[in-house]
Order: sequence, then C-alpha cells, then structure tokens
Amino acid sequence: MKSRRMFWQIAEKIKALIASGLYPPGTRLPAERELAETFDVSRPTIREAIIALEVLQHVEVKTGSGVYVLDKPKDKEDATTEQISAFELTQARALVEGEAAALAALSITDEELSALEKTLEAMKTGVNAEEADRDFHIIISRATRNKAILLAVNKFWSLRDSQPQIIQAYSAVCSQSDQDRLEEHYEIFESLKARNSQAARAAMHAHFNRLIDALFAASEAQALEEVRKKSSQTRDLYSLSHLRTN
Repeated sequence: MKSRRMFWQIAEKIKALIASGLYPPGTRLPAERELAETFDVSRPTIREAIIALEVLQHVEVKTGSGVYVLDKPKDKEDATTEQISAFELTQARALVEGEAAALAALSITDEELSALEKTLEAMKTGVNAEEADRDFHIIISRATRNKAILLAVNKFWSLRDSQPQIIQAYSAVCSQSDQDRLEEHYEIFESLKARNSQAARAAMHAHFNRLIDALFAASEAQALEEVRKKSSQTRDLYSLSHLRTN
C-alpha cells in the first residue's frame, strides 16, 4: 500500500483545499474540466477523486447542478471509523463483494476481463501488487453497473488504507499469503470469464473466508504471546532472586 492511486492523491489535495477554506461548506467545487486542468490529470481521474470524496462524505454530488462541499466535523467521522475492526471490514467486504462478483459475471465486458488479467499479472510479478489487488476489486465492482456497490467498495478500500488498526491487522497476514491470494484471484477471474455467477460468488467468499481465518489466527497468536509475556513477568516477580533483592 506504499503506492497510492492517482485519484487518491487528487482527493487528498482537494480535501486540503477544502480544509484551507478555499472551498467553504455549501460552496460548489469547480467544474470537472477545470479541476482536471488545475491538477494536470484526466477527467476520469477527477471523477474517481470526487467519488472518493463523496464516499468519505466531504462532498455531495447533485445531478445537473454540481459538486458541493459538505459541513462534516472530522472528529465525528474519525469516531465512527475508528470503531471498525479488520474482522468487521472483511466480513462486510465478503457480503458485498460476493454479490458484486455474482452480478458482475452477468455484465462484465471483454475489456474489463482484459483489465483484470493485467492486474493478475502485476500481482504475479509483484510489481505494485497492492495497487493491482485494489484495482482488481474495483474493476469487478464497476462491472456490476451499480454505482452504490462501487461507492461501497471504494469506502472499504478507504478504510483499509487509512485506519491504523486495520492496516496493522492486514499487514500481519497479507505478506504471508501472496500465493494464496494470487490463486484465489485467478479463481474469481476464471468464474467471471465463464460468466458463472454462482462460481464467482463462491470464489469471492472463499477468498475472504481464508483472510478472516488468517486474521483470527494472527489475533490468537498475538494474544498468546501477550499471555506468555505477562506470565513471565509474574514468574519473575515471585522468583527467589527477586525476593532476595527486596
């Protein structure tokens, strides 16, 4: 997750401008074309940045009117997201993305399948693997032709990339299972390629179930290590050498 998608960088820049007071709550952001020129990026990149900001509830998109800045206290947002655990996030992803895969299997295009295949190659070679992983899931959510699903999946990734407790939990398991992750993504891809909704849903669920099991295993190992440390400290406290010095 070291490398960040361009649209996230643009979203952060727009957030900074909002925080600076350049775009106060209630005001409308400049047009998509103007923002693209300001940040020297493509209009699709600006669109994705706006989606990200909308998911984070920094802006509201009003069809036919424009994009408006929302007045939302940051501490209120942080208080909500900090309560979400890696287990809750993964379970939510399994539920939503399982159905997204099933739906995408019915409408995914050859171009989108080709794009998925490129992300698999990136994961296989290890070049920008985390970014490729994210792209894989976003392409599938976009292939559902359901904007609400796309917003939800974008929000999931925003939480994964921004919440310290979730970043720590994922980093403890993801680096140890690159081959498993790659094989699971290939299973999902093959199911989508076959336009098999049931198989796509099952493959996505298998992917997240393995991740949930790995998170539990890591959590149990950490808890056991803490018990061992406390036990060792207690043993030292009542050791003869400790009693002699006191």
